[in-house]
Amino acid sequence: MRLNDKVAVITGGGRGIGQGITEKLLAEGARVLIAQRQPLDAPLATHPSVAWVDADLSTREAPYEIARAAEDAFGGAHILVNNAGMMFEQSIEDMTEKEWERMMAVNMRAPVFLAKALLPQMRQRGGGSIINIGSIEGIGANPWHVAYCGSKAAVHGFTRALAVDLGVDGIRCNAIAPGWISSDLSADYINAQPDPTQAHDDLMKLHPTGRTGKPEDIGAMVVFLAGDESTFITGQVMVVDGGRTAKLPLPF
Repeated sequence: MRLNDKVAVITGGGRGIGQGITEKLLAEGARVLIAQRQPLDAPLATHPSVAWVDADLSTREAPYEIARAAEDAFGGAHILVNNAGMMFEQSIEDMTEKEWERMMAVNMRAPVFLAKALLPQMRQRGGGSIINIGSIEGIGANPWHVAYCGSKAAVHGFTRALAVDLGVDGIRCNAIAPGWISSDLSADYINAQPDPTQAHDDLMKLHPTGRTGKPEDIGAMVVFLAGDESTFITGQVMVVDGGRTAKLPLPF
């Protein structure tokens, strides 16, 4: 297995995209510390290679609590996956500074300072891999996503900057920009449309692959970026979207 003896820290690793990433990491032999507020569901809760730390990423203390938990549970981390994030739809006229600041705290500040908190552990191990989950909305935009798009574009930017700064330590930093990934939340969104069947069909037409993504699609890319096959790849934003952003829309 490609990640034997490696320890990965993943935020929000117990649900949605994060769970898909966790399951792929475990399948490749990694031990995983999941940092999130919700307790883990079975079978992750009882998995011998999984530990959990209760962490509120909106707080300034969370990155350092997570780093201590990684040291206590597994002796330190080789891999960081900054997966957890939040999203809301809000026009700039209605958005408050408090809402903006919370988005930036969770989506941007937490990943940056978690990388800082884990840096000594990665240096001690001779290097590592930081993988930030961005979004195609860090490249394009949907309506009323000023804060979300801003935060994800920032994730892509600091990914490149960390890659430049940390290369000397043997630490690579890349981002993944997922497109539409199927989940309970995305299904609820489709079902809330006036014509869910038509909405689903229209969504499929946006994807040259003929389908939307699955959490394990992102997990597979994480495993690649965490492993030895990608040691010459750093500072990149890997788009995983079934070709959605490559396809030019037509007005008819």
